[in-house]
Amino acid sequence: MTFQLNAAAFDKNAPILYAIVAIILAVVVAQAVFFLVRAYRRGVKIGMSKAVLHKTMLRAGVFTIAPAVAILVGIVALSQKLGIPLPWLRLSVIGSFSYETIAANVFEGNVETATVYVTVALVMTCGMLVSMFLPLFTAKKIQRGLMNIRRRDKKWGEIFMNALFLGMISAFLGYVFGGVGEGGSGWIPVLVFLVSAVVMALCGLLLKVTKWRWINDYALPICIVAGMACAIPITMLLG
Repeated sequence: MTFQLNAAAFDKNAPILYAIVAIILAVVVAQAVFFLVRAYRRGVKIGMSKAVLHKTMLRAGVFTIAPAVAILVGIVALSQKLGIPLPWLRLSVIGSFSYETIAANVFEGNVETATVYVTVALVMTCGMLVSMFLPLFTAKKIQRGLMNIRRRDKKWGEIFMNALFLGMISAFLGYVFGGVGEGGSGWIPVLVFLVSAVVMALCGLLLKVTKWRWINDYALPICIVAGMACAIPITMLLG
């Protein structure tokens, strides 16, 4: 009975969750500031112009806006199911929107109990831990193998890298096309995907024509926002 009462009273937007996430993010920000200061002092010490350092810092700050927009969109998209603190933590530190969405969907419906909330959080965390520690044991061997392929045949080396990338993308496409047989609602992700792909192609074309480098940094958030915007009328028609 006690567990049921606690589970029923669970709040995925509880103030304590905000406090925990704020503390973790404060540590991450402190690390970034620490290395920024050290890098700046080191640059001055080796003779770099302060004007160049300030300009570099300003440009880096401006170009962080694009990823920040994508993160904000992801937090909003996941907040209905998971609340704000958990997506805020995941997407601000190590997570990616595509992965977090798949992990969140391990449970159908909104997360309303502490048990389900912890389960989803563990799936997100444990799944991402593999990508953190696996490179420690495999990265050098993989890189050495890729370098050997490129030295033997540069063309096949490029083909192999492209194949690896397409294989990774194909793993996510299964979630897009997996519900096609379910009727109209199953086509919603497909249509949203196609709209986002068209927007990305237009961004690439605009970049090629205008040579505006900022498009390369803002293309992803533009596609995410466009996909979410078109998902509303598509869902109203087919949902």
